[in-house]
Amino acid sequence: MPVSSARVLSSDPSPKGPLQGDKLGNVAHSSATLPEVAAKSRLRHEHFPSQFLGVLVFTVLGFLVMGYHPGLEDDGVYLTAVKAELNPVLFAHGESFFRLQMEATLFDWAMAHFVQWTRVPVEWAELLWQLGSLFTILWAAKRIANRLFVEEYARWAGVAMVAAMFTLPVAGTALLMADQHLHPRTMATAIILLAVERILSGRRRPAALLLGTALVLHPLMAAMGISFCLFLLMTFSDALRAKHRARSSSPAIVMPLGWAFEPAGPAWRKALDTRRYLWLYKWTWYQWAGALIPLFFFWAIWRRARSRGEFVLERFAVAVFVYGVFQQVVAMALLGCAPLVRLAPFQPMRYLHLVYLFLVLVCGCFLGKLVLQRNVWRWAAFLVAANGCMFAWQRMEFSASPQLELPGLEPANPWLQAFAWIRTNTPVDAYFALDPQYMEAPGEDYHSFRALAERSQMADAVKDPSVVTMVPELGSVWDRQVTAETGWTRFRLADFERLKTNFGADWALVSYPPPDGLGCRWHDRKLAVCRIP
Repeated sequence: MPVSSARVLSSDPSPKGPLQGDKLGNVAHSSATLPEVAAKSRLRHEHFPSQFLGVLVFTVLGFLVMGYHPGLEDDGVYLTAVKAELNPVLFAHGESFFRLQMEATLFDWAMAHFVQWTRVPVEWAELLWQLGSLFTILWAAKRIANRLFVEEYARWAGVAMVAAMFTLPVAGTALLMADQHLHPRTMATAIILLAVERILSGRRRPAALLLGTALVLHPLMAAMGISFCLFLLMTFSDALRAKHRARSSSPAIVMPLGWAFEPAGPAWRKALDTRRYLWLYKWTWYQWAGALIPLFFFWAIWRRARSRGEFVLERFAVAVFVYGVFQQVVAMALLGCAPLVRLAPFQPMRYLHLVYLFLVLVCGCFLGKLVLQRNVWRWAAFLVAANGCMFAWQRMEFSASPQLELPGLEPANPWLQAFAWIRTNTPVDAYFALDPQYMEAPGEDYHSFRALAERSQMADAVKDPSVVTMVPELGSVWDRQVTAETGWTRFRLADFERLKTNFGADWALVSYPPPDGLGCRWHDRKLAVCRIP
């Protein structure tokens, strides 16, 4: 039975619905159904405490499943930069390997000022903001689900699915939906989802402010969020003219392109070649499937929702589908054009991050709507299966580390024990040499020396190349240092002395027992911390 006002399509009780005063009013008039009216009525009576408590419960559950590992992988840049901002005497050597990349974001500045203002130790501040970011992602997901689905159990199933899948890999992009440490990408994602919900509510000005905030935290992810929000606005304004407005939606438009045509140096190209995920045309078939299947899924949802008169879900699916197709074409064009190789590190396939979030949310909602419904046993089986599988995967991924590396706990990982000793027992200006492949060593679990030992180190061959791809001027420095460390496992005293003479490295973290001649100050059964004479 059709209703007489387009306002029923908004689940917001305010008079400003998502389509108010819009060209789609006539379409909405004929598309709205009684379930949508019921959805609006139900939203009017939502109780904030119950919504807050429910999201909080799933936040804690998701956090326990995904784990918490500060200093992991990318945190070797971000946490290091925060600590350097708080204590400028740290990292007297090699600071370019984290400072230059941070010039595009205010994340380190904001976190450092938060610590200084609140007097909360940086370790606890990072944990607090990690939990806050996860909560905000789920809160925004619930609000988006409220706009798309009538049944409350379907909405909560979507939230539960997102919480369980925080560490789901995004096709071949080397991204997760959320990282196991505080990452500006996670914070920006939370803000982008809030902006999407504001657009669905018809409140564009707050959405613009939110996207601006995301831009200063993580410009690349914010560019994708802005692009999607433009498509979302166009679908709900019945002005989907992608051909005419595509330029304003391209992530490349938010950055100058002149340098993109400069020839790439051999050291920069060497670093780039270590990152297979940057090369779209080298992806495996299943990575391509992971990129394309979600687009077909949203095309199918679009058709299904249209046939059932579910107007908001239909237009949302259209936005995701068209956004995905457009960004996929852009990525294929950029990554297939040799003169634009300098754009590869900006990873245009990052667009899949938002697509996957919406995919998991909508799949969860449909699972709740069609299968789980209000059946307690089905819900229990779903929660155990989804969370149990992801938890088991995380334990296999980081088998040598606790699931939750919380502040104040003694490190169980021998590498982290060595980092802790170095942090408290070596000079602040100590400059360390260590195996350039140390992050991949058994039991190390990809923890960053700089972030956790809080000391300078020579370049590594695992994480530093990703920085070099973004900051080509570091290429020659990185290549020279990594080349000098080649053959680390066969190093003798003369090799360490060469590193000290050529680069100034005066300390070394080596395997135990150490090579003869090094003055070692600490060791366990696996590692030794030594002074280079």
